Amino acid sequence: MSKIKIAIIQMKMVSSRIKNLDNAINKIRKAQQKGAQIICLPELFLSNYFCQIEKHSNFKLAEKIPGKTSDILCSLCKELKIILLASLFEKKLAGIYHNTCIVIDQRGKIISKYRKMHIPDDPQYYEKFYFTPGDLGFKSVKTSKINIGTLICWDQWFPEAARLTSILGAEIIFYPTAIGWHPKEKKSYGKSQLESWISIQRSHAIANGIYVAAVNRVGLEKVGSKTLEFWGNSIIFDPSGNILAKAKNSEEVLICNIDLKKIETVRQHWPFFRDRRIDKYKGILKNPKNA
Repeated sequence: MSKIKIAIIQMKMVSSRIKNLDNAINKIRKAQQKGAQIICLPELFLSNYFCQIEKHSNFKLAEKIPGKTSDILCSLCKELKIILLASLFEKKLAGIYHNTCIVIDQRGKIISKYRKMHIPDDPQYYEKFYFTPGDLGFKSVKTSKINIGTLICWDQWFPEAARLTSILGAEIIFYPTAIGWHPKEKKSYGKSQLESWISIQRSHAIANGIYVAAVNRVGLEKVGSKTLEFWGNSIIFDPSGNILAKAKNSEEVLICNIDLKKIETVRQHWPFFRDRRIDKYKGILKNPKNA
């Protein structure tokens, strides 16, 4: 089978873990009823985006993998016969935590675990306080349907991450994401920021001849005195950079068909992999120099 139906779930999070999990499960069921075979949830979907502030009590949100949530999702996948990608706040051991994406197959088994490699530290995105950089490398996991690459949010700005994931064999990269506007900046920079976010993902699809799917959260979230407006706009690109499906700024289950044959067709006409000069790329391992 070259044609596969995928779904990405754009969600609005609340302060209740139980309500977020129930919302996710309901939307997963809805996607499966519409024929989705592979489904992806947004980044850290179990809670509000707690990284807006640095607060030690938030470490209580972390859990082991396998653990309570992954067990629930594994049972769901086995019941519905779907492949699911879920982003969780993982407790590896005392004092070491990761932002982690797992892939669960139709048997209800965790077949891959990816730990976010690039960790941001920006105003209200204080992830370095919570997350240790990933130690499992980049991932492409072979499933019964497609080879899936798993990257997370800030990873999506780095062409090296998309390239290395593609080289490992990924035919689609999923980006569970939590990105939005600082409300005071939206008027001046909002349009440009959103367009940049869309453009960088389109470039990954084109440069690597693969499908790219980014799934964001949506809504206004206040943590303490801080507020972020998550902009939604979850999106799926084909290997030529065409938009196959795009959400707006409300909760939505975005479903579309992808055709794996298009990957080979695009790579035959735009043979970027063929023409790479890996013998001349040693400089990429060095930090930039001043002019």
